[in-house]
Amino acid sequence: MSCFLVPTAEAIVMTIVTKKSKKAFVTADDAVRHPFIKRLNWLNNMLWGGSALLAFEHVWHGEITPWFPFLTNAASPVTAMEMLREMATSGVAMALLVTAAWVGMVTVTNAIAKRPEPVPVAVKNKK
Repeated sequence: MSCFLVPTAEAIVMTIVTKKSKKAFVTADDAVRHPFIKRLNWLNNMLWGGSALLAFEHVWHGEITPWFPFLTNAASPVTAMEMLREMATSGVAMALLVTAAWVGMVTVTNAIAKRPEPVPVAVKNKK
């Protein structure tokens, strides 16, 4: 129905935040101290990609139309309430899940990046 609008709204907000945060970085050391801000583009890509895929799926099933009211469930008050309920449950859950996956990705990549380099084992010469 219109559950994709919640991740789309988050994607819009996060795109603006990303643009503003890139101007705030002065040195490369700032990016090291703030790894989540450095990886906001990952979150943007995940949100925009998922929202576009969901929007396409809703167009495919006829739930989004090229004429007003665009969303088929917005035509009557009863179906509009159903649409808002779906946005509040499914849409928010999807947005939170994508954001949680992004937090996990950034946490794991930072842990891997902070691992010490393995010391190479000296190869013994065989005679």
